[in-house]
This record gives sequence, C-alpha cells and structure tokens, in this order.
Amino acid sequence: MKKIQELIAGRESGMLEAKLASAGLPESVWETYSAFANTCGGTILLGVEEASDHTLKLAGIPFAREVLADFLEGLNDPGKVSVNLLEPDGARVITVDGLDLIVIEVPKAPRRHKPVYIGGNPFTGSFFRSQDGDYRCSRQEVLDMLREQELPRDQET
Repeated sequence: MKKIQELIAGRESGMLEAKLASAGLPESVWETYSAFANTCGGTILLGVEEASDHTLKLAGIPFAREVLADFLEGLNDPGKVSVNLLEPDGARVITVDGLDLIVIEVPKAPRRHKPVYIGGNPFTGSFFRSQDGDYRCSRQEVLDMLREQELPRDQET
C-alpha cells in the first residue's frame, strides 16, 4: 500500500499514468497500455485525477469492480488489444483513504510480442511512452519492432 501512496504523492511520468475514470473505463487506457508495453512498462492508476499543477489527487471510482471487469474483458479480446501481458494480480482494486482505485501494472513486452497494439492494426494502433504522454508509433517504428521479433533468441531483450 505504501508504494501506491508514494505514486500518488508524485506526478505522471514515463512510468506512471493517472486517469479519472469517473464515468467508467476510459478508452484512452488502451493507448497507455500499448505505450507502456512497447516502452519500459509502467503503472496506470484509475480513479486518480491530475490537477492543473500536475499533482495527483485521489478521486475514487464508483463501481470499481465492474470497471476492472470491463478492463479484463478488453484485455482478453484480440480485437481490442493484441496481447494480455499482465501477471495474475497485475490489475486489481485497492482502497485508499476509503476510495476505490484500480491499479494496473503493465510490464515491458518481450520482443516477440512487440508491437503491442490496439484495434487490430499494428500500424495504426501501436503507441510508445515519452515522459508523461502516449504517442502513436510511426510506420518505421512498427516495422522495426516487427523485424526485431525475428532476432535469434540469444539476443532477447
């Protein structure tokens, strides 16, 4: 629990994204999932708001278990995202100061799974993370990731 409190006390970064999620699962969660997986991994906090000064504030999520179920359903839908990389407890509901949040720990994808993409098309649905933002991969970046899948196993990164 202390790790979550430390994350919330910080700011969004290359490895942390906060999303309010007050109206349900935000569609942008999939871009962030792709971006973290294609870059260095990271943590998505749902139910946390980023203020105008870039500090993070707990907001909570009504019906957090249903929102988590929606996320897990999408994660296992190849039409939504190309691969489920999460560990068994990689997405969970936690309660902080009486508010329910969802924590999603996205690992860095192994080379053989890159690019991790959304919407069924790696050329339009692959993202990368830079500082505190998610950006669409260029065609060349996607081609590079696809080419790297074929490297010999002893060069696995």
